[in-house]
Amino acid sequence: MNKPNLTKALGAGIAGTIVMTLFAATAPLMGMPEMNVPEMLSGFMGVPTIAGWLAHFMIGTILALAYAFVLISKLPGKPVVRGILFGLIPWFMAQILVNPMMGAGVFAVNTPAPMLMVAGSLMGHVVYGAIVGLVYGTTGRLQPAAA
Repeated sequence: MNKPNLTKALGAGIAGTIVMTLFAATAPLMGMPEMNVPEMLSGFMGVPTIAGWLAHFMIGTILALAYAFVLISKLPGKPVVRGILFGLIPWFMAQILVNPMMGAGVFAVNTPAPMLMVAGSLMGHVVYGAIVGLVYGTTGRLQPAAA
């Protein structure tokens, strides 16, 4: 049986989080609202911004571990497609759980531009998932040693 590759999963989570963060930073240039996730997290938790950054990367890495250890074998397609499908899971959870906890409401209904927030979040999570899938790839699983 193939075992998940912890190192590759951690790298995929970090890479996905970096690219998603860069995408979010450019959102206003594309006509979308600002989506500064570390700042939102630090404000929600009432902690300094650095703690929001740490939480953002911890979440992205833990999600990539869940992808590698639990979900990869359950998703169809090539690595990027699997990753995109995976990215839809945290996006949906953000819409129905995280947004309401942060005061934005389900599917960002309490924000000035709910559709733009939801669309931007969807794009960010698709980008995150695609990078996780690409970095983890099909060779992310360790092959058993020959006996």
